[in-house]
Amino acid sequence: MNQLEQLKQFTTIVADTGDFQAMKAFAPRDATTNPSLILKAVQKEEYRHLLEQAVRDHGGKSMGEITDRLLVAFGLEILKLIPGRVSTETDARLSFDTAGTIDKGRALIGLYEAAGIARERVLIKIASTWEGIRAAEVLEKDGIRCNMTLLFALPQAIACAEAGVQLISPFVGRIYDWYKKSTGQDYAGADDPGVQSVQRIYSYYRKFGYKTEVMGASFRNTSQITELAGCDLLTISPELLQKLSESEAPVTRKLSPEAAQQAAMEKLTLDEKSFRFMLNDDAMGTEKLAEGIRLFCADAVKLEKMIDGLR
Repeated sequence: MNQLEQLKQFTTIVADTGDFQAMKAFAPRDATTNPSLILKAVQKEEYRHLLEQAVRDHGGKSMGEITDRLLVAFGLEILKLIPGRVSTETDARLSFDTAGTIDKGRALIGLYEAAGIARERVLIKIASTWEGIRAAEVLEKDGIRCNMTLLFALPQAIACAEAGVQLISPFVGRIYDWYKKSTGQDYAGADDPGVQSVQRIYSYYRKFGYKTEVMGASFRNTSQITELAGCDLLTISPELLQKLSESEAPVTRKLSPEAAQQAAMEKLTLDEKSFRFMLNDDAMGTEKLAEGIRLFCADAVKLEKMIDGLR
């Protein structure tokens, strides 16, 4: 078996793309999107019709509503190609707005349900700020499942689990990027700080009985992926899916609930003050969260300019 086939024995594979052809090629169970991926996709000729149709059908509505329609249009097409769930992201400009995020999550689910899609097949992606986590807690109680993104640090993961969210997406590659830049050294295999971060989160969740799913994300190379074999889910770009499918090097399980039970860890309970202090104390987590929100906001603005150009 190639590495991708071996990985599927231990881990649910998710496609991290807005490219429908890649989904057909690699047969993932789930798929994730974000503003950057949608922006990239609508600039391709084969997907531009979705943008044009959203503007044509809803051009008289607010910019936020047109954007929501476009995101859901992509999600609906993706759900035709996969058996599982699609993740659709809320506006990153709502990252510090609990009420606004709740409203946006409900609006997105409403559009999916109006199109005949059960809410169980959709994950609403929300930035892992304190405000975002509080919004997810409310949405989960409504039966709206959430995928907490831009997650870089253990306090974010703990707060998400305590809020009862469905799934978190810790960003392996961006953590690696930060440490590589700050230390001037490269990292590989089990020494990779991004890999170690997800291993620590996974072990914490399984040791203390949290049901929240862990989905490693934002990979830079296949080594980061194979070191997390056994993680609940891994969301992988088409380029790295291709590399995994071309290699027959052995893949062994690295993470398991049984091994997690042996981890030497202390259980923490976080209120808002301790969450903010612990996150602030983590320079990497603080900087990458802020940077990630800025980047997603910038791409949301670019997408709106494309929409405005067609109205």
